[in-house]
Amino acid sequence: MSSIEIKSGFPECQTCSCKKDGIFAHCALEELEVITSNKSCTTYKRGQAIFQEGNKPFGIFCLTEGKVKITKIGSEGKEQIVRFAKPGDTLGYRALMSDTRYSASAIALEECKACFISSHDFNELISKNYLVAKDMMRMLSNALADAENSLAHLATKPVRERIAEALILLMRMYGKPNEKQFSISLSREDLASMVGTAKETAIRFLSELKDEEIISTHGSNITILNPDELVKISQMYD
Repeated sequence: MSSIEIKSGFPECQTCSCKKDGIFAHCALEELEVITSNKSCTTYKRGQAIFQEGNKPFGIFCLTEGKVKITKIGSEGKEQIVRFAKPGDTLGYRALMSDTRYSASAIALEECKACFISSHDFNELISKNYLVAKDMMRMLSNALADAENSLAHLATKPVRERIAEALILLMRMYGKPNEKQFSISLSREDLASMVGTAKETAIRFLSELKDEEIISTHGSNITILNPDELVKISQMYD
């Protein structure tokens, strides 16, 4: 398959709508042209791994479409969701910058599209563009802060509050401006993994929220009907 066929349906970096929110926001036009000409692009089906925990990184991935979960395997072999990714997010950069293997896996929650930039091209860019290197440092700092906050919440908040907080997080990450009701397709296993509880416990608390008309459910689909009340629940122990 030629590079033109591989990139069919993918945006050029120069005109990509995700550029303004990603690490390439401060790239010069000629830098973006080099990245576009050298990158490879792939469509991932639901459940397919973009990269896997324990593998060696050879570059970074830029998500252009779809939703992705970042997961780790615990000591008992159980999956733990550590965060989610949205279009415009950069994946795999921490392992590449620290020259270590991936500490987590990136799994498509739905059909996704991602562009791959090789370590050579990425390292060339950050060595020459101070603003891109600065943005990378900011991303690393924010990721550390998010991890610390997640650990604190898991240690102090009851499950009901953690589930409410998780739903609010998903709404803020994937919801559209002025959207009247936010809906997301999320398995009960993934929700339980996200908040660190058993699937049965997650189902029970979702049922409670449904009975209180704060959410509605249909199969794996969850719709938030009353986000203000959900925020109140999530902040009860703050």
